[in-house]
Formats: sequence, C-alpha cells, structure tokens
Amino acid sequence: MSTPIAFERLHNFRDLGGPRAAGGRAVRRGRLFRSDSLGKLHGPDLDRFLGLGVRTVIDLRHPWEVERSGRVPHRDGLAYHNLSVEHRPYDQAGLDPDVDPVPFLAERYAELADEGAGELRQALEVIAGDTAPLVFHCHSGKDRTGVLAMLVLTLLGVDEDDIAADFALTGLATERLVAEWHASYPHLTLRWPAYGTAPAGIIRRFSAGLAERYGSVRGYAAERLGAGDDLVAALRDRLLDPVPA
Repeated sequence: MSTPIAFERLHNFRDLGGPRAAGGRAVRRGRLFRSDSLGKLHGPDLDRFLGLGVRTVIDLRHPWEVERSGRVPHRDGLAYHNLSVEHRPYDQAGLDPDVDPVPFLAERYAELADEGAGELRQALEVIAGDTAPLVFHCHSGKDRTGVLAMLVLTLLGVDEDDIAADFALTGLATERLVAEWHASYPHLTLRWPAYGTAPAGIIRRFSAGLAERYGSVRGYAAERLGAGDDLVAALRDRLLDPVPA
C-alpha cells in the first residue's frame, strides 16, 4: 500500500510505491508521490520535501488557484507543469448536506476524464518520461489527484483493491483538511459534511463507469487519451522495480 509521509502544513502527501503490479513487480518507492497543494511548503516542510529528491511537479489546479494559493517554491533543477485537468469547477464546501459523495463525485470524475483528456495525456507523458522522483497534486490531493493516481496505478497493473485503498487513505487527512478550510474561510459556512472525505466507493464507481463505456480503464486510456502500449511500457519501465535476474 502507498505510504503517507508526515509534514506540518501538508496534510495528504504520500509515496505511491509499494503495491504489487504487472508481472508481480512492485511499484518503486521514492519515485512517485501525490499531495495536496505544494504552495504551503516553507521552512522545515520545504527542507523535508527537497530531501525526497523530487525533480518534477505536476500541478493539476486551475491557474487561478495557483495565483490565489501559490505554487511549489522555485528551485533550480525543479521542473513545474501546470496541467489543469478540471474544466468545470464546483464548490464542494457549499453542496447541499444531502448530496451523496459516491455518485456525485464519481460523476464529476467522469466529466474530468472526458473533458480533461488532453491534460491527463500530458501528465502521463511527463510521468513516463521522467527518471527522477515526481509529485503530482491539486488543492486537497483528493479528487483530481485521485483520478490521475488511479490511471497511473491501473496502467502499471496494480490491483483495483490496492488502488481503492490508496484513494481512501485521504480519510487520514480529512480532519486537517476541514480545519484548514475553516481557517481559510472563517466568514463562510461549510455546508457539505462529506467535504474532505474519500470513501473507496467513489473511485470504484468511477472505474466501473469507465469500464462500462470503454471496456476497461486501460481501454479508456488507449481510446480517449491515446495512451497505447508504448506509453504503458514506458510507465512500467520508469516506475516498477526491475525484473529479477
């Protein structure tokens, strides 16, 4: 299973390495990370982040979010890509309390998978072409980040149960994400009690929807993203442990 890494100001940072994938090979540790907004990095948190050896950051937020909340601090040798995968922003905090997070968010993810196909393809290409540690993130590190994590792990051949378990790990950060929202917007009311939660049923329902439409998640990646065998092979070469001699 992926491994959470503790920071003071980041709440949802983890190493995606560990689970078994194609051919029984494991996803390499220390190579691919997911996170909430890296605009919060400074002081000891920044030192810890730099100590991971990250050389590439993929920021999945809207440009206006980057402008509002900041981006990862500039450092020589650190590549930065802003690939805004979500084309229809919405206010989760303001949703009606009766909205069920599983069907609602699975539908939003399906919209993202369709409308953000170009950006998702670019993200996969960056990940497949990078030989150094890389991190991708959005605001809370849950929804947009969760979609990309699911795609990458699926293409690596990771089992659906392990992918769902990784998605649900955001639940460990929910309390801190909610507290951060209240601190950021003290004049507003958090209406949706599911804010910051990550039931595994969301990513399972989303994956099932892609499979229903495209035959499988990999079928979606091939047909809608143009992620063929060469790209999948490059991802596995970069991110899976070598085949034992």
